[in-house]
Amino acid sequence: MLKLRKCSGKRERALIVWAAAIVMIASSSCRKAAPDSQAAVDQGDEQQAAASLAAAEPLYDQREELPKIRQAVALLRQARTADYGSYEAAWKLSRADYYLGEHTTDESEREDIFREGIDAGKVAIQLQPNKADGHFWLGANYGGSGAHSTLASLSTVEDIRKEMETVLKLDEGYNSGSAYLVLGQLYLQAPRVLGGDNAKAISYLEKGLKFGANNALLRLRLAEAYAATNRYDDARKQIAIILSMNPAPGYVPEHNDAVAKAKKLQEKIAGK
Repeated sequence: MLKLRKCSGKRERALIVWAAAIVMIASSSCRKAAPDSQAAVDQGDEQQAAASLAAAEPLYDQREELPKIRQAVALLRQARTADYGSYEAAWKLSRADYYLGEHTTDESEREDIFREGIDAGKVAIQLQPNKADGHFWLGANYGGSGAHSTLASLSTVEDIRKEMETVLKLDEGYNSGSAYLVLGQLYLQAPRVLGGDNAKAISYLEKGLKFGANNALLRLRLAEAYAATNRYDDARKQIAIILSMNPAPGYVPEHNDAVAKAKKLQEKIAGK
């Protein structure tokens, strides 16, 4: 019995030493694994993303020159890659994509760029669902893609309407009433079978003037809607306002587009 007890004591001591060794090994493994775990949840290189965002902004301001907007898009892609958690990088990429998609003459580039703009807009919404930027630029890219595609459908119209109505709920005056502008344009240009309605277009555009009296594109769409319903005097009044307006700060390219198209509309309805 004595030998058995001594043997049991040795076994107990051996078990205690073995267990302590296991604890030490496990603790060491946990300490080594910690940096990997932290890296796994790291949002990315915020400093690099911020640098790319800062470099992209002045290029976006010069967006009338397509090489500049392409450079801005490239930098915004870098910002997205550096920090996938950056809401600003996502919605600004969607915004830049929309402008490039609307102005490029390369059909293949246009298709790809609108697709990227849609994807970036969706990411922005996932990151910040209660901010207007992501919803607006997602809807704008849906509209740009649909306008240049033979596959535009009721689902496209619904996607645009959904995003713009969300913008109105979150920030009714966003970008000087631009959600009203897009909804007005949607109802003005969509075929009747897809929900086109000139009266609704005019209603939305007139409401938008409350927030966008200085929004030349909004006034252009309103002039087009008036002309489409034979309200030529009202159309001419909007055209006159556009031609007398000074560009809103930061929107010179859009103002210039509106002026050029307003002059064409003026010629088209002359004498009516």
